[in-house]
Parts: sequence; structure tokens; C-alpha cells
Amino acid sequence: MTTHKQQFNKRYGFTLTNSHSIQELSKLTGIPLKILNEINNRGKRAWTQNIKIVKKKETIEKKENLPINKSKLSANQWGMARVYAFINKLHKGTTLNNDADLGEKIAVVDFV
Repeated sequence: MTTHKQQFNKRYGFTLTNSHSIQELSKLTGIPLKILNEINNRGKRAWTQNIKIVKKKETIEKKENLPINKSKLSANQWGMARVYAFINKLHKGTTLNNDADLGEKIAVVDFV
């Protein structure tokens, strides 16, 4: 199973491990920077409010009993993962289970 970041990179022709800033993601997708920043901030807040939902690095597994250390995603990583997930779901036309209110604010985004 691929991560949302890997799916994004594949669609846009980057190597699977390539990382992007929120500014780059906004420029590539046409999604306003303000919206992507809000999604990132919501992801960071979700991380602090419920650490048990945070997945183990480089997997899609939730490991509730893992200690909060290098084995789990950081708040920044969690926020960016939420940004990539939002972009991918918007691109695919999949239901946004998080940040649907922000998805409604986006007019029409011309995806690659």
C-alpha cells in the first residue's frame, strides 16, 4: 500500500520519496495556500489531542502501544500527511472525511 505522499509524487512525476513544502503543493495543485495551511494546522492539533491515532512511520499501521518517540510520526509529519491526503482525495473525487468544509471552499481545481 502506498502513502498519500507517494501517490501524489507518482501523479506529478516526482520520485516517491520527494518531499514538498506547503507552498510548493499550493503552486502545483492550485489549492490556495491558506487552505493547505489550515489543513496542516488541524493535523497538528489532532496529533496533540489524540496520540493513539498516530501511525507508525513508513507504514499505514496504527500502533496504540508505541511510545511517543522516533517510531511514530511527529506532529509536523502528521499535519503534512493530512495535507497530502486532502489533495489526493480531492483529486480522486473521494469523500473528504476530514476537512470537508475546506474542500467546499475550493472552486474548481485543475489537477494533472
